[in-house]
Amino acid sequence: MDWLPPARDFRARLAEAGADAEAGIAKLATLANANLSFLEIIQLDTAAKRAVGQNPAGLDKVRLGVLAASTVDHLLPAIRVAGLRHGLLIEAKGANYGQYRQELLDPGSSIHAFRPDAVLLSLVAREFVGAVPIDASAAEAARVVEAAVADLRGLWKQARDGLGATVIQQSFLNTEPPLFGGLDAAVPGAPARLIDRLNAALAEAAFEDGVLWLDVARASARDGLDAWYDGVRWLQAKMAIAMQAAPLYGELAARLIAAARGKSRKCLVLDLDNTLWGGVIGDDGLDGIIIGEGSGVGEAHLALQRYARQLRARGVILAVCSKNNHDIAEAAFRDHPEMLLRRGDFAAFVANWTDKATNLETIAHELNIGLDSLVFVDDNPVERDQVRARLPMVAVPELPKDPAHYVRVVAEAGYFEAIAFTREDLARADQYAANLERAEMREAAGGMDGFLEQLAMAVEFGPVTSLNRARVTQLINKTNQFNTTTIRLTEAEVEAMVADPAALLLQFRLTDKFGDNGIVSVMTATLAAGILTLDSWVMSCRVFGRQLEEEAMNILVEAARARGARAIRADFLPTSKNAVVRELYQGLGFSPEAAPDLPEGASRWTLRLADHAPRPTRIARKELVND
Repeated sequence: MDWLPPARDFRARLAEAGADAEAGIAKLATLANANLSFLEIIQLDTAAKRAVGQNPAGLDKVRLGVLAASTVDHLLPAIRVAGLRHGLLIEAKGANYGQYRQELLDPGSSIHAFRPDAVLLSLVAREFVGAVPIDASAAEAARVVEAAVADLRGLWKQARDGLGATVIQQSFLNTEPPLFGGLDAAVPGAPARLIDRLNAALAEAAFEDGVLWLDVARASARDGLDAWYDGVRWLQAKMAIAMQAAPLYGELAARLIAAARGKSRKCLVLDLDNTLWGGVIGDDGLDGIIIGEGSGVGEAHLALQRYARQLRARGVILAVCSKNNHDIAEAAFRDHPEMLLRRGDFAAFVANWTDKATNLETIAHELNIGLDSLVFVDDNPVERDQVRARLPMVAVPELPKDPAHYVRVVAEAGYFEAIAFTREDLARADQYAANLERAEMREAAGGMDGFLEQLAMAVEFGPVTSLNRARVTQLINKTNQFNTTTIRLTEAEVEAMVADPAALLLQFRLTDKFGDNGIVSVMTATLAAGILTLDSWVMSCRVFGRQLEEEAMNILVEAARARGARAIRADFLPTSKNAVVRELYQGLGFSPEAAPDLPEGASRWTLRLADHAPRPTRIARKELVND
């Protein structure tokens, strides 16, 4: 895991964290952001178990059940330590060896008693396609693959329905020796080909079913099978995943769980000199920097630009943080003929002589995202260390000296792990860039009322449908600031709520003169005994303060009245990030209500509909009907 910095002073820092009764778990999480050996992972995991009783500020607690057809005890510490790296406090439990079907089907099993939030299926391909004869026809091989996929889909459904858990399916390592050499790829019954076909079909099924895909097969193809599989350990201890692969396996599993909980990074922040191009533009001039075809170094930097542009296309925000003259830095993107990225690709562009940690804080503020949403890529090891020391929540990959490896390191770090890909993802980078235009218009408008009037906003709202369910689920799980209860839901749970007549799910899309902001808010509520309980309300940070809060509540009140409700009840459950909505319900006319069942710092609010008058806003409406 080359993107992680070396574990300097590991023993001393581990001892220091163990002696700190208040901040020990936080220090261990910081220590997990290093390239640790397997032994160091075991030591850190042991220390974390001792500190598990502490209040894990900023860490999400997750119970993970691992159902396996092989030995996985060596993988659990690696998963737990990688979880700390991704803001998760994972309690991982392995079920009885090879008993994954029984564990899922038996309500009295250990995995049911554990009540996991997520279930990881780590299985062996031979159990599903091992009986296919070598002379099988293409049709026979296809039927076996289809049956295996159907079998596994049944297990996924059992895990979702019986346990209410997010499901993670591990791909199958292709450990079969070649029978025909290169011809294996053409013989339908060749074991190696069957496993490849099974993985391909299973990946598509997982995407369709909302199952997370842990792709160890791709990782082994990249790293070499020997890095992931040890034939001796398989024969001796039935280890399907080799001991030396445990740290990376834990990382792959933890980043998937983190992505499902909205903890993937949002913004790639790039240095310029010797990062996006070779040379120092302030010294070498526009003609002297190295970028473009015909030079190994120039093509390496161009590859990083190409990768950054691809990330932007899938929804990652781009920003610049450089020690440079601002005008000279901007001119490079405008005037250099070989420059692939252009100024308009960046939602924030900070080039000055202020220290980079301060500038990263500025970028996060400009974009209205958390510092823990940033990935900072800089070729200078001194700058990297300074940012890590001051802003440990910012991800800072350790770059090699040769720029030819920059893309590989950043890509393999998995900072932008995704579990869905929606229309809103495609537009996100442009939406953040448009926010800068909105900010400029706000300054020119001379006041908030004039600004909102000029925006010409409209909200499209309506029920959640199959077309927007993935985006709604994504918004529920990724939103941390405007999130009243931080209740996370899987796509299957959202689908179940849509089908529940007692539930109400509303999604809101905001447009204005600069374009479509996409689906930016979701409300989930349930009706019982005349009370509509607003279980969760999330809103994208991009549209704070534009009166959507008031208009969304106006719409919810109308929906509640239409269903015969007398009142709306809502809870606020505080987290380290949602202080922005602490006074939300009070500001919308709700009254406080005693709630001894809530944890300390939480509050309950009630809005009596007979007393409510709609709040005036500058937002036009368009209701969408569920066909």
